[in-house]
Amino acid sequence: MKTSAELAATQTGLDAASLDHLQRLLGSWGVLSDLSFSDLLLVAPVRGTAGAQLIVLGQIRPTTWATLLRVDLVGQVVEGADWPVVTEAIQSGKVSSGLAVIPVPLRVRMASADPDGRDTGEVPAVPDTAQLECVPVRHGGEPVAVIVRVAPLEDRRPGRLERVYRDLYRRLALMVMVGDFPFMGEDFTTEDAPRVGDGLVLVEPGGHVRYASPNAMSALHRMGVSEVVEGRRLSELGIDDTAVSSALRVGCPVTEEVERRPDVIVLLQCTPLLEQDIVTGAMVLLRDVTDLRRLDRLLLSKDAAIREVHHRVKNNLQTISSLLRLQARRLEPGKGQEALREAERRVRSIALVHEILSREPGDEVPFDEIVGSLVRMAEDSVVSGDRIEIQVKGDVGEVAADVATPLAVVLAELLQNAVEHAFPSVGADSVFIANNDGEAVGHVELVLANDGDNLTLEVRDDGCGLPEGFDIDHTTSLGLSIVRDLVTSQLAGSITMMSNGGTVVTIDLPAHKSSNEAASR
Repeated sequence: MKTSAELAATQTGLDAASLDHLQRLLGSWGVLSDLSFSDLLLVAPVRGTAGAQLIVLGQIRPTTWATLLRVDLVGQVVEGADWPVVTEAIQSGKVSSGLAVIPVPLRVRMASADPDGRDTGEVPAVPDTAQLECVPVRHGGEPVAVIVRVAPLEDRRPGRLERVYRDLYRRLALMVMVGDFPFMGEDFTTEDAPRVGDGLVLVEPGGHVRYASPNAMSALHRMGVSEVVEGRRLSELGIDDTAVSSALRVGCPVTEEVERRPDVIVLLQCTPLLEQDIVTGAMVLLRDVTDLRRLDRLLLSKDAAIREVHHRVKNNLQTISSLLRLQARRLEPGKGQEALREAERRVRSIALVHEILSREPGDEVPFDEIVGSLVRMAEDSVVSGDRIEIQVKGDVGEVAADVATPLAVVLAELLQNAVEHAFPSVGADSVFIANNDGEAVGHVELVLANDGDNLTLEVRDDGCGLPEGFDIDHTTSLGLSIVRDLVTSQLAGSITMMSNGGTVVTIDLPAHKSSNEAASR
């Protein structure tokens, strides 16, 4: 199913500015649904039909009342003649209301029914006829869409809370009709944004509280307020009202977190109420976000702890690497010294992964940073006067953290094997190719690719190639044995080595997904 933005862009003839206005409305119209105790539909004319056809671009249900529409209607197209009350609002640019038949396919005869058609009683039944109120959405001076309020048919006297809420809805609806709501430049509502059910405070132009809902009073009590709030400013109750004062002064919405005590954090979203560009009050929504912020702080603390662990592991590995290097220097040249140097290099390649994880903890590691360090490490290991060029092509992007360590060791071994054994520059048998400066140069090419399902690494050199009859499955080389075992066991991949103008090593392995990414899919 297409999103509301995609439907508006493809099915209506609205310009970019109007589409952006509707998108901001869809991000903030939850408050309208809550205040009106009604389901809301956002309807616009279909492109090229001159209003003869209407399409539902958005739908929202109230959190303060039971929904009347159990099905999602976004994307439904109806004939304008079947819904004259909506067509009238679009054409006249004024609010229209009245009893209307909910046309097919929008008709919902029973809000909750079992397969046999019996009412389960979970949600009130909806008759074919409902009370509709249509508010034109104006932008750039012209109506571009209509908010359709599907209201329940009631015959009872509402309480004070309902009267205040419905009055606020009417004030905001008038702002929608003249193009003042949603506010220009207002960010789309986030999941942390409060709804009316979280708590509402109605503030007069002078900043004095005119009404506070029961849930708002509960939030204020948690902040330590036990006095009567109506007729007083929040600052008089010991609560920072900077957001309220700013919204009343500049006529723009302001959101701020107020921490009255270390263990209580309340999010204040203050929306000014405008009438002919004059601020006539403000609606303040309160949401207790103490638990959310506590979780955020725990996550930050966890991230800091993970970074510290990786940092300490990196430091310990570097210490081990230094000890191995010092020990190697004390040995006479030979196999013992060479073994210690190889071990030191492997430890360093693992330390590179932990160094990056200490900066960017997470389930994935930007492997390109590791590749650059491994290439420099291989180039620095050349002790002869000859220069070996290592060229990197492509990239594998980010890889899972549990893949980065064995993959780094594998790549370090292959690069080191190439610079040490592919170019035996001995007298006339040298395989080096002279460059323009007359300096002997060997070439190693590292090709990386990631198609989303598989990772491919190819290390190619123009050196002497593999010995005749070489088989990696029966190699006696410790480094290549490590490479083979890591690729086939830990990385669940495959490795091939062949001579082709030098040595070509190809590694294929699945692109392991991080646990978070796998869960999202």
